[in-house]
Amino acid sequence: MSLSGSRSLRKDNDMATVLLEWSAHAPAGFAGGAVTVGNFDGVHLGHRALVRATRALAGRLGGPAVAVSFDPPPHQVLHPGPVRPPLTTLPERADLLHAAGADHVVILRTSPSLLALSPEAFFEDVMARQLGAKGVVEGYDFRFGRGRAGTNATLRDLCGAAGLAFEDVQQVVHAGEPVSSSRVRAAIVAGDVAAAAELLARPYRVSGIVVTGARRGRLIGFPTANLGEVPTVLPGNGVYAVRATVDGKVWPAAANIGPNPTFGEDARKIEVHLIGFSGDVYGRSLTVEFAARLRETRPFAGIAELVEQLKRDVEAAKQVLSGNT
Repeated sequence: MSLSGSRSLRKDNDMATVLLEWSAHAPAGFAGGAVTVGNFDGVHLGHRALVRATRALAGRLGGPAVAVSFDPPPHQVLHPGPVRPPLTTLPERADLLHAAGADHVVILRTSPSLLALSPEAFFEDVMARQLGAKGVVEGYDFRFGRGRAGTNATLRDLCGAAGLAFEDVQQVVHAGEPVSSSRVRAAIVAGDVAAAAELLARPYRVSGIVVTGARRGRLIGFPTANLGEVPTVLPGNGVYAVRATVDGKVWPAAANIGPNPTFGEDARKIEVHLIGFSGDVYGRSLTVEFAARLRETRPFAGIAELVEQLKRDVEAAKQVLSGNT
């Protein structure tokens, strides 16, 4: 599907994802409904509440629910430097937004000219003209336009003057604390994948390509798939019970993230032992879904002690993944 000033990333069952310049028009089928704008990294409980509210308003307006995100994140354009890994890749983020209720997902190419738009110009050029919105839904702390000068009060006034419906969604709280991408990230970095799963309403997962490692695991009876090219945040060092998907099949697995101190290796990596699997997965894509953290990474006195611990790790992973914890 070819679109002027845009690129279609997905189209099925009347749901589409497009990569779009802010100065271009969205496809005609995107207009006439409700729009929500945000980074949506992780698509956590708060984001899902926004999309649900957008879906509900779109139904009342008789049009589509459209979620708008950015690539790259605005802060990377405003403050160039080392890139912080996201919680989700763009394709995964779009899929999660669709699953949460968005009919269409627009990924705006972030540029200095887009970030230079005043709040009024962003509303008029992007929300009203480009997306043809009849309604807008945003979170309680939404900021937009040059210097993040626009607030929900600004947006409410702009929508009122243009005859658009406007709704804001209150802060979502879980376990007594606000839900945010920063909170999700902190839980993942700390290795608390169970807490992250609660905030995301799904297990956290990463994907990468299986690369060649030292091949020690095969020699000691625990072959591992070493995951490279992981574009998203890795959980903190430790051993985890995980589900690994390769070639469309899901395997119970145990994963180690961190260095390998027993063999004097300091490099941080992710190694996955697929329980019950035999075969070669080098060069293939592998997705790891985290169920629970089993223990910390630590050195062992020798190979025999390490092997005994790996046996315990595999049994613990089986228990977690079978639900018998």
